[in-house]
Amino acid sequence: VLRHERNLGKGAALKTAFRYAKGLEPDVVVMLDGDGQHDPSEIPRLVEPILEGVADMVVGSRYIEGSRIEAPLYRRLGLRFFNKLSSRSGDSGVSDTQSGFRAFSISALDVMLTCEAEGYGVETEQLALAQKNCLNVVEVPVTIKYSGLSNTSKKNAAYHGIELVDTVLRLVVVDRPLLFLALPGTVLFIIGVGFGINFLFSYDIIRNFNVPLVFVTLGVIFLGLLLMISSMMLYAINTKK
Repeated sequence: VLRHERNLGKGAALKTAFRYAKGLEPDVVVMLDGDGQHDPSEIPRLVEPILEGVADMVVGSRYIEGSRIEAPLYRRLGLRFFNKLSSRSGDSGVSDTQSGFRAFSISALDVMLTCEAEGYGVETEQLALAQKNCLNVVEVPVTIKYSGLSNTSKKNAAYHGIELVDTVLRLVVVDRPLLFLALPGTVLFIIGVGFGINFLFSYDIIRNFNVPLVFVTLGVIFLGLLLMISSMMLYAINTKK
């Protein structure tokens, strides 16, 4: 048993486990949630694509043919929402982006060790990293059960959602800085310049020094420039990788 002195989050726990597992030089490493939702008897199905050499990473899916999910309606709706939200971080083609039942080859394990998410956003980042590193990802149907289980999560659904949103935003912004930073920054800069021109015309006509408009103009221009510079820095960093 590997134990942290305090709760550092799911992502941090997985990273500790993966580092230890790598030292054992395995062919395949399987991760599954510790709350009893996953059936260990399905592990052979999960690792088969890796052992056959057709996959680097396998995701146990709740949403493909042959799968079975035992959950109340509200939970299924919540899972669908988080799944759609997570898919915004990349086109991984995976139907169940939040599945915690996964298998990795040793080469995929090295990629997973670069995950930065320490909380519940780890599954989303794993898929983004797999796509970025051109790993072959395969889904297999699994059974997920919720009935009869106690609530073992140390964080509520709202906190789970916040961590997921934080991870998705970080991945989206870092991978596409020109779209999500440069474009809004350019728009803000143009708006700020427009405010400035309007202020100059107004001052020239009525000689009224509008202090609030000056502060708004400078603030919008500064924010626009900040976003544009940040996007260029992130783009340069991504280009060098």
